[in-house]
Amino acid sequence: MKGIVLAGGLGTRLRPLTLITNKHLLPVYNKPMIVYPIETLRRAGVLEILVVCGREHAGHFINFLGSGREYGVKLSYAVQDKNNAGIADALSYSEDFADKGDIAVILGDNIFEDDFAHAVKAFKTGVSIFLKKVKDPGRYGVPVFDVTGKKIIKIEEKPRDPKSNYAQTGLYLFDNRIFSFIKKLKPSKRGELEMTDAINQYVRAGTVNFSLVKGRWYDTGTIDSLLEAALQMQKGDGSFNSK
Repeated sequence: MKGIVLAGGLGTRLRPLTLITNKHLLPVYNKPMIVYPIETLRRAGVLEILVVCGREHAGHFINFLGSGREYGVKLSYAVQDKNNAGIADALSYSEDFADKGDIAVILGDNIFEDDFAHAVKAFKTGVSIFLKKVKDPGRYGVPVFDVTGKKIIKIEEKPRDPKSNYAQTGLYLFDNRIFSFIKKLKPSKRGELEMTDAINQYVRAGTVNFSLVKGRWYDTGTIDSLLEAALQMQKGDGSFNSK
């Protein structure tokens, strides 16, 4: 399985910091944000990784990360033409890299304590998503469950009235159908190709699996969450291990 780190976007919630650089290059305690998702994939045994970024700061990513050898991985790069076209659009740039195989996709602003090596090894087909119970699910993609609570019947993107207290985190395991699903998408009201809409095609096909994230998880796309993650990493000297 190959890995994809999606590191595009405009980072508007982190302005004025992102008027200077891409948000994924901002520090989270003692290392840039982009390092954490790369480490998550490496711990899961995914060592061949594509970084998808915007054209404005593509050179900065390459200058910092290089070949990836320093981080125990092999890195390639792709440039998304439009930073505001959405996460699913960014993922579409990895189709050739995937080479018709399965992929592990992680958003570049997501930091996980969990080790996903077992999930990667056990993956067979469809999509596997990872959910976390949160206080403010309306900020995320929110799963809607059937009456048993064991089956997802759809994912709602940033709903005003969330049907559950779970957020869809920014880690996904996809089979190669994801690229054909993306090609069927139409822009949302935000003018973006939404990852949620692509995953709902797996839901309708009955091939979505989910598991719960047990450890800590940060979506560091806001000033408050960036600070919270940095303070946690300070306790563990750059990891989740408290001193």
